[in-house]
Amino acid sequence: MKKVMVGMSGGIDSSVTAYMLQNDGFEVEGIYLKLHNRTDGYHEKNLQYIEDVAKFLGIKYHILDLTNEFKEEVYDYFVNSYLEGTTPNPCVKCNRQIKFGAMLDFAKKHGASYLATGHYAKTDGEFFYEADDKTKDQSYFLSQVTKEALPYMMFPLSTYKKEDIIKFGEKLDSAYKRITEKNESQEICFVETVYTDVVKKHANIDIPGKVLDEEGNVVGKHKGYMHYTIGKRRGFTVDGAHEPHFVIKLNPKDNTIIVGKKEALEINSVEIENLNMFIDEKEFDCSVKLRYRSKSTPCHVKLENNKGYIELEEPVFGVAVGQLAVFYKDEKVLGSGWIKNTK
Repeated sequence: MKKVMVGMSGGIDSSVTAYMLQNDGFEVEGIYLKLHNRTDGYHEKNLQYIEDVAKFLGIKYHILDLTNEFKEEVYDYFVNSYLEGTTPNPCVKCNRQIKFGAMLDFAKKHGASYLATGHYAKTDGEFFYEADDKTKDQSYFLSQVTKEALPYMMFPLSTYKKEDIIKFGEKLDSAYKRITEKNESQEICFVETVYTDVVKKHANIDIPGKVLDEEGNVVGKHKGYMHYTIGKRRGFTVDGAHEPHFVIKLNPKDNTIIVGKKEALEINSVEIENLNMFIDEKEFDCSVKLRYRSKSTPCHVKLENNKGYIELEEPVFGVAVGQLAVFYKDEKVLGSGWIKNTK
């Protein structure tokens, strides 16, 4: 009987994942990741749900404390990105370094043939693919996971819709029903409210500054550059403006933001770095997603020296440096890289 470790968060997706794998004849053990020292009962609540599910399934689970690794690899990167005026994607970093890095190493050391999670995505051991439920698909967030990790990964929810998993859980057992009644966890586990609340523990983010137009003229005021991301259109003044203005650039050095009309957000080419590719070609046509919730855009890609140059077939609006560009061919993920420049 093959052993599968399941990354269990206390949520319905990972809890149903554990049940499905046991039902398929695998020996299942759970792993709970302790990634931060929240003092609001966060871990205690999650572990109670896991305890109940583990009892129902008759499985054991491990608590893996990766607080230090998470702080270095994910949390500090998150805060520093905002200080540098870029927009981070902590879930992508966490999947690569923590979940399918450190947690996978732990699973292998403990004799597991596979590591399974409740992600909505598919893999055949060589590539990632979009999940059937496109509204929940997480292939974008997995696209920086190393090629070496792929053969060990399992996503049993890949063909299901989220609402079906919830309905299934409600009927399964009271341990599961209780989980379906709690609030869904928010996108970023260590952000309890808004990102600025995290950043202001580390820096004074409320230093008012000047709003500039594209020619460098002062046209208004803002409340501190870290309050803004590319494409934001509120929270600053533009004197005498009759049309909406959007943030098109942040300048941390002098605490200014540059704004322009909608067309100023138009991007036709993108430079990326820190590539993670699942194909060997250095030049190809595909489609690209430049942020998680965006539709993919046809493009031409050239790769050299661990950098990529993307020419978009049609312009995209409001692309942020620091986000991830993910390449797709139909539903298959070809690879990804971090956005360094746009024009």
